[in-house]
Amino acid sequence: MNINGNLIKSLGYKPSQWWGRAIAEGNGRVFAGEDEVRQYLDGFVTPTLPLREPGQPWFKNIIPDPYNDLEVANVAAVTRHMDELMRVPTVVAGAVMPDACPSESTLGFIPVGGVIATKDAIHPGMHSADICCSMFCSILDSDVDATALLNAGMRLSHFGGGERARGSQIVPPASILDAFAQNRFLKDLTSLAIGHTGTQGDGNHFFYVGRLASTGQVTLVTHHGSRAPGGRLYKAGMAVAESYRRKLSPETGTHNAWIPADTQDGEDYWSALQIIREWTKNNHRTVHDLVIEAVGAKLRDRFWNEHNFVFRKSDGLFYHAKGATPAYDGFSGDTNGLTLIPLNMAEPILITKGLNAANGLGFSPHGAGRNFSRSAYLKENAGQTVEQMIASQAPGLDVRYFSGHPDISELPGAYKNAAAVQAQIDHFGLAQVVDMVQPIGNIMAGDWDKDAPWKKKRRAMAANAAV
Repeated sequence: MNINGNLIKSLGYKPSQWWGRAIAEGNGRVFAGEDEVRQYLDGFVTPTLPLREPGQPWFKNIIPDPYNDLEVANVAAVTRHMDELMRVPTVVAGAVMPDACPSESTLGFIPVGGVIATKDAIHPGMHSADICCSMFCSILDSDVDATALLNAGMRLSHFGGGERARGSQIVPPASILDAFAQNRFLKDLTSLAIGHTGTQGDGNHFFYVGRLASTGQVTLVTHHGSRAPGGRLYKAGMAVAESYRRKLSPETGTHNAWIPADTQDGEDYWSALQIIREWTKNNHRTVHDLVIEAVGAKLRDRFWNEHNFVFRKSDGLFYHAKGATPAYDGFSGDTNGLTLIPLNMAEPILITKGLNAANGLGFSPHGAGRNFSRSAYLKENAGQTVEQMIASQAPGLDVRYFSGHPDISELPGAYKNAAAVQAQIDHFGLAQVVDMVQPIGNIMAGDWDKDAPWKKKRRAMAANAAV
């Protein structure tokens, strides 16, 4: 009996890439019967991994007891997602931060404030498209004009969709571009790496000016991720992960597909994550340097941390943090031990030291989190003017929107109670607050989509048609 495609099909095996290898390696070999053929073919079949039974392993839940109906609904939703997520066969441990809230509606999506530890597996869906969303802080002298810093930010930074305009683009260091060129996931993204340098995105990303509570020094803090280069890497990573999911664990949802870390794909993707991290850090630094130079200030200190990334600890596991701040010793080679936790535009940004808390898998919250979706918050506040909402929720602050159109869904009222989140950080022993940046002013993208180029074009065409 000789091996061929018809024989393999007749024995009930589904068409797969391994068929060709099995036929080639079995060429010329004579098999005594079907049992011997099956034994041979089974050596080429990769066994699939089923989902775990519900409840094993259990995740570390450090969400406090809910205190109102919104909190009850939020905790229930986060728990449902985590229960399903813990069934993924690569998962070893999980935790949710006090500020946790769902990030997607599909069951089993990692929530904001979630941390998932996996063995030999990198899950792109668990760091999401906004790879390396992070905080960057520059400390200046106390006599620096905060208004001038905000003016420079409006003039020299860029919020909203797309790249910087031609003629104002900024080329990253050659070492970063060379790294892009040498990585198969990033080699086609060098033009995006240039066009998006010096940009800050939209949504909850910000340019925040305040003063250190301890010294009064003016401090600039930015919050954004890896922009289009990171988004494209995520998309490519999800495609590769899906090809493995279909073979390794068809029961696992597509959003929790993974790349085996010990494959060439895994090594290349891990390397790409580190390069994107360096690009993002440089992007923050570029914005800071532009405005600091513009106002003639002197830099006294700076530090940063990511809170949307994959970390690898000494135990060899991959810790996927979706909106969770690393709070364990030596989480990166460029940390000074301090991390930044924003709350909302009207509240201080916390400067913390991690406490390596086991109940949080060595992580702490990344902010105040949401109780409302954006749409629900807008509905809740229907009838109030934008001016009324800003005046009541951010009194006395210099609140600016790069697009010129406020996005009220990013006002403080859309987020969880800041004082409660800070108290929870202390109560659960997740981090130690060592200083704060007290708010002076803040820039966000605002509703940039309102005057997006394609909408302007559509309105102009409609106006011309009406003439």
